[in-house]
Amino acid sequence: QVQLVESGGGLVQPGGSLTLSCAASGFPFSDYVMGWYRQAPGKERELVAAILRPGGQTDYARSVKGRFFISRDNAKNTVTLQMNSLKPEDTAVYYCNAKFLTIRDYWGQGTQVTVSS
Repeated sequence: QVQLVESGGGLVQPGGSLTLSCAASGFPFSDYVMGWYRQAPGKERELVAAILRPGGQTDYARSVKGRFFISRDNAKNTVTLQMNSLKPEDTAVYYCNAKFLTIRDYWGQGTQVTVSS
């Protein structure tokens, strides 16, 4: 059974930091591209960051580049999103995603991040 379980969301003030974690199970984690997406109210889901392998190529949305950092631990089957200098426009539900080519596409249940004073 495939599971992606996010944690670490919450309420934070502008300029603050949060770390999101995703624990994966039920599939060969190291073979998958892992990513974080977000969806704000009334908007489409968008890619925030993705990583192919530990220490390898990463991809970031322009709006978060230099503030967010994605990493993964293939030994622990986890992927982490470090979010710094948070802005109100970062408020959204954040989803963990696992992709294998175009064959497999798994999603977590999402975790709410709210940036507000």
